[in-house]
Amino acid sequence: MISLEEMGMRAEKASREMNRLGVRDKNRGLLAVAEALTASSSKLIDQNKIDVDRARENGMKDSLVDRLALNGERIQGMAEGLRQVAALDDPVGEVISMKTTPAGMLIGQKRVPLGVVGIIYESRPNVTADAFALCFKTGNAVMLRGGRDALQSNRAIVAVIREALEQCGLPADSIQLLTDTSHETAEKFMRLNRYVDVLIPRGGAGLIRTVVEKSTVPVIETGTGNCHIYVDDCADIDMAADIVVNAKTQRLGVCNACESLVFHSAAADHAVPAICGRLAEHGVELRGDKRACALYSDMKEASEEDFGTEYLDAIISVKVVDSIQEAIDHINYYNTGHSEAIVTSDYHNAMKFLNEIDAAAVYVNASTRFTDGFEFGFGAEIGISTQKLHARGPMGLLALTTTKYIILGDGQIRN
Repeated sequence: MISLEEMGMRAEKASREMNRLGVRDKNRGLLAVAEALTASSSKLIDQNKIDVDRARENGMKDSLVDRLALNGERIQGMAEGLRQVAALDDPVGEVISMKTTPAGMLIGQKRVPLGVVGIIYESRPNVTADAFALCFKTGNAVMLRGGRDALQSNRAIVAVIREALEQCGLPADSIQLLTDTSHETAEKFMRLNRYVDVLIPRGGAGLIRTVVEKSTVPVIETGTGNCHIYVDDCADIDMAADIVVNAKTQRLGVCNACESLVFHSAAADHAVPAICGRLAEHGVELRGDKRACALYSDMKEASEEDFGTEYLDAIISVKVVDSIQEAIDHINYYNTGHSEAIVTSDYHNAMKFLNEIDAAAVYVNASTRFTDGFEFGFGAEIGISTQKLHARGPMGLLALTTTKYIILGDGQIRN
């Protein structure tokens, strides 16, 4: 096993090689990897089964096992993500401004790769392929540290990617996997600022907090998702029910699932029983404030902690408020800056919600489940940033570039 320092050196060298590749070579590599993943589907599923069986033996809850599991359809989805990234415009090399200075020089800004991107993530083997695709397209090398729950899956995926790159004559060290999943190695990775230009954590609140607190590498914080849906006093209740059920139950263990419901009191008498009844049919446990509990008998009383929890499970919190302003204040207090939605037929309320909610993605009359790089047309995503510097929301190709100034002169010197 090579040392972490050696991996960093190899990644840095690969990033220099990547910087010399044109878009045709990068797309050629992406398409070759997509074909290789599809061709290796059986092998990948076999290795993933080892991880899934171990996770079940260790008592992992079903919603998280679902995040870990691979099947033919999901592997096809990974391959399709690579193809979509290949089809996207390459932002690297784009000159985004150019002007003439008083001294007669041309000065502009040009998009360039970040360099070496480090990613620490949990039991989502699809992240391995998505991260590679976006980093490779933007000329970045990527160092991956997945969770021990997905180690066999990640090893198999990275092996397929590296072999496909080697067969194309492209730098295999543009993707590297840390196979030592100990906390000690993870913390060393967080301090590898000699080689790693940016670190992106993807996972639960504990993982993200640890990386933010301990890293000496600049961090892009990706989000836990305590996502809310607010049902306004003039909402179409049937539409609201469909949106809520989709946002909560379509996939439980994802960061853009709805974890909290807020109802306007003027609609609550009808809306709470109708929507909570639909959720109960899907096996969702309801935890509400006193007003919500009074309107739906099969609901537990919520604690203060419930309103700020990302459950990643078949549980949802419920709150009744008396105004849209109270709803906005409640959501802004408890949310994690990820995705929030309003269901309303009132234009002014919709605009107020869009303007005042502090989150990366704010929806009117649509499910929060759409906060996703694929759905936003990015082909894939490196993560969903819930911070406000550099990148916010689903992070596609542009988020993996920075800029440098380019200055063209003809002999100017400064007096």
